Amino acid sequence: MAFEEHTENTEKRSLNFIEQKIEADLAEGKNSGRLQTRFPPEPNGYLHIGHAKAIAMDFGVAEKFGGVCNLRMDDTNPQKEDTEYVEAIERDIKWLGFRWGKVCYASDYFQDLWDFAEWCILHGRAYVDEQTSEEIAAQKGTPTEPGTNSPYRDRPAEESLRLFREMNSGNVEPGKMILRAKIDMASPNMHFRDPIMYRVLNMEHWRTGNKWNAYPMYDFTHGQSDYLEGVTHSICTLEFVPHHELYDLFVAWMREWGKEIGNEQLNYEGPRQFEFNKLNLNYTLMSKRNLLILTKEGVVEGWDDPRMPTICGIRRRGYSPQAILNFIDKIGYTTFDALNDIKLMEAACREDLNTRAIRVSAVVDPVKLVIDNYPEGQVEEMKAVNNPELRDADGNTIMEGNTHTIHFSRELYIERDDFMEDGGKKFLRLGPGKEVRLKNAYIIACSDEKDEQGNYKCIEKDEQGNITCIHATYDPETRSGMAGADRKIKGKTLHWVSCQHSIPCEVRNYDCLWTCENPRDAIKQYEKEYGVRGIDAMRPFLNPESLTINKNAFIEMFAKTLPAFSYLQFQRIGYYNVDPDSSPEHLVFNKTVGLKDNWK
Repeated sequence: MAFEEHTENTEKRSLNFIEQKIEADLAEGKNSGRLQTRFPPEPNGYLHIGHAKAIAMDFGVAEKFGGVCNLRMDDTNPQKEDTEYVEAIERDIKWLGFRWGKVCYASDYFQDLWDFAEWCILHGRAYVDEQTSEEIAAQKGTPTEPGTNSPYRDRPAEESLRLFREMNSGNVEPGKMILRAKIDMASPNMHFRDPIMYRVLNMEHWRTGNKWNAYPMYDFTHGQSDYLEGVTHSICTLEFVPHHELYDLFVAWMREWGKEIGNEQLNYEGPRQFEFNKLNLNYTLMSKRNLLILTKEGVVEGWDDPRMPTICGIRRRGYSPQAILNFIDKIGYTTFDALNDIKLMEAACREDLNTRAIRVSAVVDPVKLVIDNYPEGQVEEMKAVNNPELRDADGNTIMEGNTHTIHFSRELYIERDDFMEDGGKKFLRLGPGKEVRLKNAYIIACSDEKDEQGNYKCIEKDEQGNITCIHATYDPETRSGMAGADRKIKGKTLHWVSCQHSIPCEVRNYDCLWTCENPRDAIKQYEKEYGVRGIDAMRPFLNPESLTINKNAFIEMFAKTLPAFSYLQFQRIGYYNVDPDSSPEHLVFNKTVGLKDNWK
């Protein structure tokens, strides 16, 4: 789509600062008016909510301005990567609703990068260094003091070229040699102080096999892959700001190399890098390294555990793709990092689920309710609205096909906390001498009559004094929808399920996995103070109540027909979804968020 056509057809709204720059570039005709972005994850773990923000930006701007976004796997660390992660990355991006132009890999460019590195050596811009990592670190200097040159910095280009090729022979021990760019050891930009371009790993790559033993570093791969791929706008998070100048320098060198070898693929203006803030959430840890530890140590069930900040975990928790994208849109894109309140994410989810979740009746802490004057054996079918928020184009509630059948009978389950023996006047739910409406059904009342011992006759208790059964009567003239059935009462409307027509289910309630607002910093401080790492540094901050399981709940029969990941609202309780572990014989539901929005 031409830029002019796009601007005419796009709904007018404010653009974030990166969209404004892209719009200006296209208007000026840069790169022949072409827009190409890329999303470049490393396939060493599952994507998390932070990646979702980058995905929304990289794919979103391409979609908005009629461009294309490629998916490129940054597979330069073969010791950490796996096809499992590649498949998971593709699956998560598709679930969020985006499609790529093509799938690329950094390893697709290994030969080009190698040839370019050799060109850098021959043109006096790179050399092989044989110092130890400790010696190199000592020579780096500080941000206020210049570094010192390596004794190998001025070795002849032919010798560096021979050694560079030897690095890939498999005969060089890792750490014995590296290839460094020759830039400026006195530069105020520490990344310019002869950064490493290649290191020896002597490790088989999952895509290229044993062809390579020396592998390029990220800084020597990122910008060049962008350039080789035809990227026009390289959009990164703020930690890449210090790398920006080096990115531009390596791209400029590659442009020279491309002209010298006559590579028409590199005959364009080249990519420009822009940076935006990461998505940081309180009470959340998003390091893939640490998330991997949690999975391996069994703290969580896996990458898709609903307590994990991974996209697949959030999906299993019950979030919709649109809820995630709405949240990202709410927090926006800036040039400074901030710690966002997870309650804002929950609010965005709650707002989204209100319009899509099916209303069902589930009782999570049941107590039996017997309606004494309701005919034994009688069952009534009633209609329950799936979602009262569904509207047509005129704003009218959609009713056609928007209902399901529920069953009413003499014996029901209600929530235990919906009944109180001595609730007082302010308790507007069920109790002796009180009446309430049962949703979609009748008004019921409990008698306040007592027996000779002073106990309410409407209550049955066990030997420990726990209420086991409540007795009530119903008014047959008050069925919902009947003419004149809407008489006003002081009591609230309660949800319920029929004992005979409900099924037991497992309800998993989730809370934050961490007890501290910023677990990343807390773990680092603990590591520093106590000299421990990994799971031992995490355990003090893990929330022991992050998962509680209720196996005593009941839900209406209708829920048995719903597929995994269905969005539900347990009426008066919260939003839930059907867990993929669920089966018709053993229903399992995950709590997504509560009904109450307590974000401020």
